[in-house]
Amino acid sequence: MKQGVFVTGTDTDCGKTRVSVELIRQLRGRGLRVAGFKPVAAGAHLRDGKLVNDDALALSAASGLDIPYATVNPYCFAPPIAPHLAAAEAGVRIESGSIALAGEALARSCDYLVVEGAGGWRVPLGPDLDIQGLALALGLPVLLVVGLRLGCLNHALLSEQAILGSGAALIGWVGSQVDPGLASLNENVFTLRSVLSGPCLGVLPHPDSRFALDPAFPLALNRIAPAV
Repeated sequence: MKQGVFVTGTDTDCGKTRVSVELIRQLRGRGLRVAGFKPVAAGAHLRDGKLVNDDALALSAASGLDIPYATVNPYCFAPPIAPHLAAAEAGVRIESGSIALAGEALARSCDYLVVEGAGGWRVPLGPDLDIQGLALALGLPVLLVVGLRLGCLNHALLSEQAILGSGAALIGWVGSQVDPGLASLNENVFTLRSVLSGPCLGVLPHPDSRFALDPAFPLALNRIAPAV
């Protein structure tokens, strides 16, 4: 597969889409054609008689490319539940091979591919497939999004340990403040920088954060693709 990154997170609703959209925006600002790819999404609504997911729509809009929705999001399920449960309910088997083929086709239309996972690193997608297995099948380096909220230190350490243990290449991590009232915001980020082995590529504060973010934490997502 061409150049790209697999964006995973410490949990559901940790800011993966927000970070992915910002990454697409920054890379497009460098003159690159960037495609967003959401292989699996659970939680969708009908639009023109077809299921669509808000995260996949956000990636597509950020990319600005004329790509069919079904290519951006090949597996889309209505209920906002674990993907393997949604797939079983729909009578569908999520196949890493078909996702890899879709990813290859999508990659041919762009210079860089931003793939957003579902939930966290070990979220099941079926009896013998999870997000980890999907990322390894796609063969892309991994970016970890750490949802900055109470419990983030434990979630981040466990997630990084699992990613490195799988043999995947970890580029680094980005903090995404999902709790606007998170106490000791900067202290938590300093702790994460000291305990995680991967580099911090910046922090996205919550738009309504009650605390100022230390200027030492700029968002430097463009470091993800320095050779593009």
